[in-house]
Amino acid sequence: MLRIILSIFLCITGLTSAYGGTPAVVPDTMAERVKACTICHSAEDKTERDAYYPRIAGKPQGYLFNQLRNFRDGRRYYQPMVILLENMSDEYLQEIARYFSSLQLPYPAPEQIPMQPEEIALAERLIYSGNSEKDIPACSACHGDTLMGIAPAIPGLLGLSRAYISAQLSGWRKGSIMRSQTPDCMSEIAKQLSNDEVNAIAKWLARQPVSGEPRPSSALLPELAHRCSQIIPENGGTK
Repeated sequence: MLRIILSIFLCITGLTSAYGGTPAVVPDTMAERVKACTICHSAEDKTERDAYYPRIAGKPQGYLFNQLRNFRDGRRYYQPMVILLENMSDEYLQEIARYFSSLQLPYPAPEQIPMQPEEIALAERLIYSGNSEKDIPACSACHGDTLMGIAPAIPGLLGLSRAYISAQLSGWRKGSIMRSQTPDCMSEIAKQLSNDEVNAIAKWLARQPVSGEPRPSSALLPELAHRCSQIIPENGGTK
């Protein structure tokens, strides 16, 4: 599909030439091919509606590949992504994932969101300790103690907007993000969160500066690796 978009662009520039303009020479590079992606997933700071499109630069390759494949195969649904990816092979999705995972771009500044002391305490308790009574593991147990993810398949939580984090957690709670016959660990966890807990987590994470690097897969506790095995397939989603 990206090649089709590139071909259409080349045809348009060819028409410009026919009417006296200078034809544009577009290099056949991955950076050019993924411009359809960066229309939404750019490196710029996102506000308002655009805040719902997350940053994908620098995310773990296995995580990006899993998400691209989920969209293509109908396990995760957002119509523009489904249309964009429907005819792409696993090999090409790996190329896209590899490209974006290699990008090291500046992060936006933390959001200036006021929080009450009790909200901060609630968020930090869930993020670093979880809630064993509700079978909610600490966010840091899966996403790393720096909250920058665990390679190759678990993303970081910093550098995302409050709107995006809140929307994702709410989507998991409603079952509108993943379509699967097997349990999804984030859906199971999110359904145990209250509205106040979702809001506190989203606010707290969006307020944090980005620092640190993704941890290796060995940092993930065996019981959590088993619980979320559907997002951490063999070879981190590279098969």
